[in-house]
Amino acid sequence: MSDLPGIVITGASGRMGQMLINTVVASDKCTLVGAVEREGHDWVGRDVGEAMGGKALGVCVTDDALEAFAKAQAVIDFTAPEATLKFADLAAQAHCVHVIGTTGMSDEQIAKLEPAARHTTIIRAGNMSLGVNLLTKLTKMVAQALDDDYDIEVVEAHHNRKVDAPSGTALMLGEAAAEGRGVSLAEVRDSGRDGITGARKKGDIGFSAIRGGDIVGEHDVMFISGDDRIILRHVASDRSLFAKGAVKAALWGQGKKPGEYDMMDVLGL
Repeated sequence: MSDLPGIVITGASGRMGQMLINTVVASDKCTLVGAVEREGHDWVGRDVGEAMGGKALGVCVTDDALEAFAKAQAVIDFTAPEATLKFADLAAQAHCVHVIGTTGMSDEQIAKLEPAARHTTIIRAGNMSLGVNLLTKLTKMVAQALDDDYDIEVVEAHHNRKVDAPSGTALMLGEAAAEGRGVSLAEVRDSGRDGITGARKKGDIGFSAIRGGDIVGEHDVMFISGDDRIILRHVASDRSLFAKGAVKAALWGQGKKPGEYDMMDVLGL
């Protein structure tokens, strides 16, 4: 048995799941102890390494998440909102750190994580990368410094298989801008422009989403006045940066008190 923290990956067959598995296996600070897939998936019962087309890793894919979590110190979860809520309850039962990179969660769904956070450490972020979290910090600072003579627009681009829009990262950036302005994003969010919409409302925070090809993730936060534009930008060229950030979060969470945390906490920003 290894003394290193054991990590379980949910959604093992997905692109992000496989990236997370490879990242954990390559790390000298943790070990892979479980891989979870939905009931009936053809990977269930197979060695996850062989299912991925490589060498055996000694970890079989299971559809029994609680059994897998009970053997782990952390679970990393980039799945879907409803699945994440179920995993949160199970992670709380198993008292293992739950790192959530799932996007597209509604405010109601996020609120449903609170009971689980009373019993275990939950680290949730719309984006796990260091660069994006620095961008979020800068966005709040710039929004604080500028008044509403500057229109704020968040533009994001992702691959053509992404199912939610705006991206979780875009919403995270919008929240940061709203906090900087001292307003609620729900009251100033504008992400539904189509047809004759009328003039832009002063103080709104606009969102635009681009989908195409295999774009990993690009985010621009634009502050636009009648005289100039300030553009803050982050471009991800390899999704391994999200996996590395998630593993960093899982390790940081070891020994932390139950509660809800984010990557700002992990990075000390």
